[in-house]
Amino acid sequence: MPIAVTVALNPQSVPVTTRQAPLHRKENPMPPLPARRITDTSPKNFGMFARAIGREGLIHLELGMPAEDTPQHIKDAAIAALQAGDVHYSDLQGQPALRTALADRMRRTTGMNITADEVIVTNGLTQASFAAFMAFIDEGDEVILLAPYYPQHIGKVELAGGRVVIAPLDAQNGFALNPDLIAPHITGRTKAIALINPCNPTGRVFTRDELQGLADLAITHDLMIFSDEVYAEITYDGARHVSIASLPGMKERTITMGAFTKAYAMDGWRLGWIAADAGMIGPLMKITASEVTHVNTFIQAGAVAALQGPPQVLEDMVGRDRDRRDLVVSRLNQMPGVSCAPVEGTIYAFPDIRGTGLAAQDCAERLMEETGVVVEAGSFYGAAGEGHLRVCFGCASLDTLGEALDRMQRFFNSL
Repeated sequence: MPIAVTVALNPQSVPVTTRQAPLHRKENPMPPLPARRITDTSPKNFGMFARAIGREGLIHLELGMPAEDTPQHIKDAAIAALQAGDVHYSDLQGQPALRTALADRMRRTTGMNITADEVIVTNGLTQASFAAFMAFIDEGDEVILLAPYYPQHIGKVELAGGRVVIAPLDAQNGFALNPDLIAPHITGRTKAIALINPCNPTGRVFTRDELQGLADLAITHDLMIFSDEVYAEITYDGARHVSIASLPGMKERTITMGAFTKAYAMDGWRLGWIAADAGMIGPLMKITASEVTHVNTFIQAGAVAALQGPPQVLEDMVGRDRDRRDLVVSRLNQMPGVSCAPVEGTIYAFPDIRGTGLAAQDCAERLMEETGVVVEAGSFYGAAGEGHLRVCFGCASLDTLGEALDRMQRFFNSL
């Protein structure tokens, strides 16, 4: 019951009500329950990386972390901006110089009709994709992931209230985009299809014809495309990256996302971007500005330098990735029970291990325990990845890759 206390005021006294102290205080109170959006959604999973973390003496080929250092001219530009006092709040959408440089690059390389006002600078592609799902997915909306899929998209779709639906890539034809395999999974609740091009984990670079088939499907069913293009600059042997938003009728329904993470070895910088039609920028900004206000100010000068710096720097880095790819694909194809398709883009090989008789997860765990080489199980990317491993060749030197491949060779020879 409340207790009435009289407090002397001038010149009268009035009763003041205070709250009764609890009779019994719990010594070990339970922590507050998290929101259902946390408990009822999939946890973010780091696969073999989570199993390997903290262990000594392992060769890590499971994580898409570039082996290269960030080029010096990029570091110098960020340092100069820091020393010049670019340390305060800045444009919520991203520094105009960086958005202009990104728009210029996209117009030149993809043919997209994009302006600086249609670009948002983000904390990596992770925030870009989170903003896309949160801004455009409602409770009960379905989002199609193409399998083998990027598993980190699952939790973001669910946090937005959406439901993930899995549609397969065409495994019989090199994990190609095949609209006939995707169309049966479209329902009246389907809102969007998530695309990764170049594709993690398969290493495919989808052709213009493949993308046109997906575009036709999106237009017919009035769907959005969330296009992750973080590996756009890392392609080999004449394979050419095409942005699906550059196809007729697709800019208005596509959110294109990229980052400086892989091509420029800037993974720790956490710098990415969104490009979208002007009508979609407002909803996306409501998410990004509410979440982080804006990206760190002075590091954006480094990103401008990356885009406007000597193109030979990027070409040389991709050339070294090509050398790593050549070594890994060649050696994998010499191992009994293993075959590896050509890698057209990205920093991953996706060897087929079905000839060994081992399940993907079992094989990955045995490789770690018996050889000290950590690779990712293809099943981490869904059932469509079973029978494969994902081997990141972009995260290690040629010497380290050679040692890892020697160990793997001995393992597969012994089966």
